[in-house]
Amino acid sequence: MRNILFLVLTGIAGFTRAADVDVTTHGAKGDGITVNTTAIQKSIDACAASGGGKVIFPAGNFMSATIVLKSNVVLHLSEGCTLTGVKGASNYPYQQAGIPFYGENWAKQALIYANKAENTGIQGRGTIDGQGASFEINTIKKPDRYMNRPYLIWFVGCKNVQVKQVHLRNSAFWMQHYLGCEDVVIDGISIWNHSNKNNDMIDIDGCKNVRITNVTGDSDDDGLTLKSTSKLISENIVISNCVFSSHCNGLKFGTESTGGFRNVTVSNIVIKPSAQLTTIYGKPAGTSGISLEMVDGGVMENISISNVVIEGPQVPLFIRLGNRARKHTDGAPEPGIGIARNIHISNVTATGADVTGSSIIGLENAIIENVSLSNISLSGSGGAKADAMFRPLETLADHYPEATMFGTLPAYGLFVKHVKGIRLSNINCTFSGADERPAIALENTSDFELKGLNMQSTVNTKAPLYLKNTANGFVTGNSIYTPAKHFIWKEGTVTNVAVNNNNHPKIKSASNQNVKK
Repeated sequence: MRNILFLVLTGIAGFTRAADVDVTTHGAKGDGITVNTTAIQKSIDACAASGGGKVIFPAGNFMSATIVLKSNVVLHLSEGCTLTGVKGASNYPYQQAGIPFYGENWAKQALIYANKAENTGIQGRGTIDGQGASFEINTIKKPDRYMNRPYLIWFVGCKNVQVKQVHLRNSAFWMQHYLGCEDVVIDGISIWNHSNKNNDMIDIDGCKNVRITNVTGDSDDDGLTLKSTSKLISENIVISNCVFSSHCNGLKFGTESTGGFRNVTVSNIVIKPSAQLTTIYGKPAGTSGISLEMVDGGVMENISISNVVIEGPQVPLFIRLGNRARKHTDGAPEPGIGIARNIHISNVTATGADVTGSSIIGLENAIIENVSLSNISLSGSGGAKADAMFRPLETLADHYPEATMFGTLPAYGLFVKHVKGIRLSNINCTFSGADERPAIALENTSDFELKGLNMQSTVNTKAPLYLKNTANGFVTGNSIYTPAKHFIWKEGTVTNVAVNNNNHPKIKSASNQNVKK
């Protein structure tokens, strides 16, 4: 019996090994000259036909145009191997995703493509290089300028996808787009994407059950980006132990938000300046660290972000609920105003920000609800004068969301507007150059608690805390050890706000007593 079991097990093992296919057995050559598209596709097809396994690339430089992955087939790139995309958009045939999404009329090409495949992916310590700089921008007019620039990797409607260890370089467009996929694991990969416009790092779009871990990436456009370009919600997503650099937004939800984002946890992340000093978009240190943006309908809820270090971006934190209301397809109905609620951010250290300030801004008819920020340190350059606190902000409801869209904000640390139910605890706001604005400003905000705030100020600061048209709040246990004219500046209607147990030894006046500017 023992011998029979041994024979059965060795037979299974032998079958598994037999399904693995070396691309050179079908004529692929890693000489950096031969175009191996046909040979690689034959290897994939043969592997799939035999029940699945690995398609193995040995060391060498394998040139290829579009290859299509199949179910139960994994590309294995050995150390010392580079899979290089050939130049020329005509080598990348248009694909039909089968999922209506914003971009379906122009985002149609990829070096590696899979549609409705299961148990598939890419692994190994080799490199995939898209030669992205060789693809030209067609026209300055949107959306045509996006056409004929392939993704490096495009998975559509796939299940059980794993991308591990590989090095991804130089896409002509987004580096990787996962659209409508389930059970996705991205682990241990490295990314460099500074070749062309729209060089996003990772785009998770309407996917569910996703784990992204141990990723190091550097991109010209947005870094790790959650999107919802279709009716599908991006949900049940875990992101941890990563280091991101971006000239734009290090971690971003949006801008497309048709379905929305639900049940997302982010932890143990570093967002730092890019190693690439020349830019296509943005700035070397980045535009924003964390941007959560809802402007095309949808729902953003149950978001937890913790243990993050942000070094350098202009704006550390930006949460926006707007109403651009862009349809995800031409025939779709215009989306209604979205929902943003249950957002919790903790243990964040942000340094090197500019004068702008962080913000959480909804609309008068679209209030952001239930937000907590705790154990947050925000350090910026400072530089604004006291009257900047009174600068009226345009609504900009239908504008493209960007962390710098409102210009210099009324507060150098955090500006909050159109929010219900916000708790700020243990927030430390400082500047390197004198800034006369408040550290924290709340406008059209209700049901709030401000506790354990440490706010830097100057002798010309009207107050480190600014309340305008606010109601139902607690201001307690806060400390200010620098001078200012008042502790709180009140404007408009401020009702049912309890202020107690605050320590401000260099500020004699607790409030301006509703004196207008």
